Amino acid sequence: MSAPARVAAPNTPGAAVSIAPRRTALDLAATAALLLVGIVGFWPTFGGPGYLFAALGALALGVAIAWLGARFRWGILIVAALTVATYFVFGGALALPHTAIAGVIPSLDTLQQLGLGVVTSWKRLLTTVAPVAASDGHLIVPFLLTLVAAVVTASLALRLRSAGWALIPAAAYLGLQIALGTPQPAVPIIQGVVFAIAGVVWLAVRQAWSSSSGAVSLGGEDSASTGMAVRRVVAGGAILAVAATAGFAAAAIAAPAAPRYVLRDAVIPPFDIKQYASPMQGYRGYVRDDASTTLFTVSGLPVGARVRIATMDAYDGTVYNVSDEGAGSSSAFTPVRASMSAGATGTPATVRVDIGDYDGVWMPEVGAVTNVTFDGARADDLRRSAHYNESTETGVVTSTLQTGDGYTMSAVLPTVPSDTSLANSRFAPVRMPKQEGVPQEFADIAAKAVADANTPIEQARALEQMLSKGGFFSHGLEGEVLSRAGHGAARITTLLGSTQMVGDDEQYATAMALLAGELGMPARVVMGFYPAEDQAQNPVFDATGDNLHAWVEVAFEGAGWVPFDPTPPKDQIPTDQTTKPRADPKPQVLQPPPPEQQPADLPPTVPDERATDDPSPLDLGLLLMWIAIGGGILLLLALLAAPFIVIGAVKAARRRRRRAAERAADQISGGWDELRDRAVDYGTPVRLGATHAEDAAIIATAFGEPRVTTLARRADVDVFGPAEPTASDVDEFWRQVDEIVDGIGERATFRRRLAARLSLRSLLAGTRFSRTLSVLAPVRRSAAAESRSIVKTEEHDD
Repeated sequence: MSAPARVAAPNTPGAAVSIAPRRTALDLAATAALLLVGIVGFWPTFGGPGYLFAALGALALGVAIAWLGARFRWGILIVAALTVATYFVFGGALALPHTAIAGVIPSLDTLQQLGLGVVTSWKRLLTTVAPVAASDGHLIVPFLLTLVAAVVTASLALRLRSAGWALIPAAAYLGLQIALGTPQPAVPIIQGVVFAIAGVVWLAVRQAWSSSSGAVSLGGEDSASTGMAVRRVVAGGAILAVAATAGFAAAAIAAPAAPRYVLRDAVIPPFDIKQYASPMQGYRGYVRDDASTTLFTVSGLPVGARVRIATMDAYDGTVYNVSDEGAGSSSAFTPVRASMSAGATGTPATVRVDIGDYDGVWMPEVGAVTNVTFDGARADDLRRSAHYNESTETGVVTSTLQTGDGYTMSAVLPTVPSDTSLANSRFAPVRMPKQEGVPQEFADIAAKAVADANTPIEQARALEQMLSKGGFFSHGLEGEVLSRAGHGAARITTLLGSTQMVGDDEQYATAMALLAGELGMPARVVMGFYPAEDQAQNPVFDATGDNLHAWVEVAFEGAGWVPFDPTPPKDQIPTDQTTKPRADPKPQVLQPPPPEQQPADLPPTVPDERATDDPSPLDLGLLLMWIAIGGGILLLLALLAAPFIVIGAVKAARRRRRRAAERAADQISGGWDELRDRAVDYGTPVRLGATHAEDAAIIATAFGEPRVTTLARRADVDVFGPAEPTASDVDEFWRQVDEIVDGIGERATFRRRLAARLSLRSLLAGTRFSRTLSVLAPVRRSAAAESRSIVKTEEHDD
């Protein structure tokens, strides 16, 4: 004699059910383990453990709600209402403690934010640069998502005999966490392995317990026992196969071989660098006004390293600026994050930058930055607004760097190759933006300059030396040789067409980049700071207008971007204080004339209007965001509704098949089967293989429908009688079946009608899965007891 796993209880909601403690503990532990996999995945999104209190609290609350629902046989409406109440009661303490009274009691502001957060928190999380701050209300997402997942997963695990269904919401939770997270996963391999092992071990133990508790020794029936054991082994193997498939599928999702794409990549509005003026426009202003002003200080700058402000690769005849063309272009800015510049090679360095009188959006940085940590009062704002372009090693802080700001960066400094090592190197096949407004004669000037050069490195050096050795240096400030500011086409034409070239870094770097472009070299202009040779050993570098520079970088295959300095030394000043055009200048055939240059002491400030006709990136980003969120919600609703839609579709197809049978007698028999199955879905314990009369006795007693007995006799006559029923007989029989079924539904409560529509009893009757459908009735009862319970329940509902 074996003890039952569950104790029979009345079919009344709210009545306590005795659940096996051992299996309950196993189910709850497995639920926690499966959901912890997804909880760990939120770590990179929040940049630390600050979210764990909200997520783990939601997990505990959700599991408790599911246990109470199973213990007291609560229906889905009661469990859902309790989940909503828990969300609002505990949401303040766990997700919004800064709005709650004493950090625990929800205030009106707390309730308002929790209510709105159900809809808006997803958007706020996805449109905020990760890692996000836990104090900004972003904890609503892991709290709400974990709470719902815990309730659904634990409820299915506790109530269903085939607990493998609980893997579906657990895997959905993991998938949503990945979609809402960052492209850089936390511990993907461990996540996937733990999910797979937890699912397989859980279902294996449950199957083993189920087999041992269900094994009954009956003398003389060894063959039957053996057959039962074989069926249990096969069933257990099938369950383990399903669990293993779901687990390792989740492992593949959590640990993809290639970089994964998340909603954040599509939702965050693209950064538009064109809304910021080129830093080259303010070059002469820094030189003139901040020659001795400490703009910022750099600690830990390696010897020979340069501090980059911006890289420019697009020219429009007036100003050098960044471009928005092609993959890896200089406008490909993305929010700063950990593990940037993953492919950079060179010497690692840690550099500290403290902002002085510098006021701008362009972030001073060194080498290929792999990580940036901001500090100070504005650290969070700076982190949120910081973007970095790995292709050009340029950073931008849209909230504007100000006095008192500071940050520490980890970077990789590339090794500058020697000319000897580049002797056999070709120019790298980098697609550069098309330069506009470049005078036609620049091609002839460039060709003459490299006429004697044979290799790519020799050509680049020839251009560099033509300018650095053949020109003279002057900022055009007071007491210096006249040198107009700006780097428009007219100014560079004047530089190259004069008997003695006079200018500073702004003009010479632009001139070399334009000449190199005419020869097909991939060249770009860089603006930044670096110390003089006698100050290179100082532990702290003070960036001032006096050590501001501009240089050129040319890309070589296998070596990357190599710097060139075409500007003449500062002591290389002209003896003649005037600049004259060459004796035989070539006719200047320019593109449409550039705008008139401003006075010599002011840099040109020409706005960039390249994006005037383009659609607003912000509008496009918002559109993508709403499409992604709406699609995600619809997908979630579709996944939740899919089982119910499938059940309804299968039952409707079954009815059509019965009604359209070839023989009229089969149509009558199908009509009776339809009536019997509908009664089974309402919980009537109709015995499989019973006669029409036996079925009618149970159904009539359960629902108080005497017409069922008459209809059963009619079915016996039409099915087993000598004459084939007519079409009108079939129609009348089905009409009566529908009337009886409709009458049963009208007398039942809404909850019972909904449960009957979604019930799988009639679909799986007679199969080994039929016992898993007894969610609210843990043990089988006799037909008479079941019938009495149904009648009493209906009388109570009425």
